[in-house]
Amino acid sequence: MEWKQMHPLHQIAETPTHKLLLKQWLKEEELIHGRIALKETQIDSVRKEITMLHIFFFLFHSLTLMLLFTSSSSSACQRWWIPSLCSFVFSLGLIWAVRYKSDVESHMEKALQREKEDKILLGKCVEELKKKGLEFDLLKEVDALRRAKSLRVVEGKHQEIRKWSSRDFVSFFLFSMACLVLAVTKVILCG
Repeated sequence: MEWKQMHPLHQIAETPTHKLLLKQWLKEEELIHGRIALKETQIDSVRKEITMLHIFFFLFHSLTLMLLFTSSSSSACQRWWIPSLCSFVFSLGLIWAVRYKSDVESHMEKALQREKEDKILLGKCVEELKKKGLEFDLLKEVDALRRAKSLRVVEGKHQEIRKWSSRDFVSFFLFSMACLVLAVTKVILCG
């Protein structure tokens, strides 16, 4: 039977190089799919940790203010700075942890986006190979895939100037709340 009359998948099955390439690409698609699922799970886990840190921040300050309010005495006004300083240092630690986890989440989201782009590029190449059969030029198409990946890496190096993000506003809000708690602590102990 002539090659032109055969279905492209039959042509691929008869040619060891095309068959091997298709197997490798299908295996790589499975691996990419697994990495995408893992990264999505990790991002969900980091988001849960961030939520727990927010809850812990407000729970800590609620309990601290409640304890100060119920146990305040007239002599405590002279040492108002001790609980305020402890609260502020603890708040700064939590704000740093939230900021760190937010940066981890951002980095993981970028990595997930790259994996999804790789999956799309590889999927296009697999479809092209299945469609063309032996007409698929191995050197040209594989080289085009490599160029597309390297072009994406070069584009990624030219990052734009960082602007304010929602993560910055969350950090600023938590810092403002910590400063407010400082003032409220002084009012409770000396007021």
